[in-house]
Amino acid sequence: MSAVSTTPPTASPPARRDAEATKAAILRAARYLLARNAHADITLKAVAERAGVSAPLILKYFGNKDALFARVMSFESDAEDLLDAPLDGLGRHMVRHVLVSQRERGADPLLRIAFAPLQGDHGDILRVNFRAHVVDRLAARLPGPDAGLRAELAVATLLGLGVMYGIARGTRLRATAIDTIVDRYGPTVQAHLTP
Repeated sequence: MSAVSTTPPTASPPARRDAEATKAAILRAARYLLARNAHADITLKAVAERAGVSAPLILKYFGNKDALFARVMSFESDAEDLLDAPLDGLGRHMVRHVLVSQRERGADPLLRIAFAPLQGDHGDILRVNFRAHVVDRLAARLPGPDAGLRAELAVATLLGLGVMYGIARGTRLRATAIDTIVDRYGPTVQAHLTP
């Protein structure tokens, strides 16, 4: 007969979550759901399931559903990354940013504005934030006449690329190297940025 051990097996310490990675996963999940559903129809449980976390963890990090979606409806941090380049290379940078965001992270930093009509009153919040955080901020950087119009045209050009890549899923576009697309499309965006 073998002896039965009386010492309990050593339990490995629970894996620690990376708080920032968890918050990012929650925000990605909420953005994904907001792009496909009305705000009122999205539950914290659905966000939690998509993010692979518990609903109480969402409450811990964001407080409540309204606070979470206030972050999701902000374009502020997306605009910081999108506009983080010198003006003479901004068109290429913006195109690369949109494509890399979609290809590597599965989310376009701008495209959720296209779903504002689904969101009722929350759609108005998306529109106001989008104009303030992206379009107006870009316009403030542009020298010369018609800066606001040129900013709107540049962003519209990027949105068209995002729609073709992420929603229409253009097969040739998706099969083409990002550098090739940046070389071809970057000058189109840059033409609106340069007076």
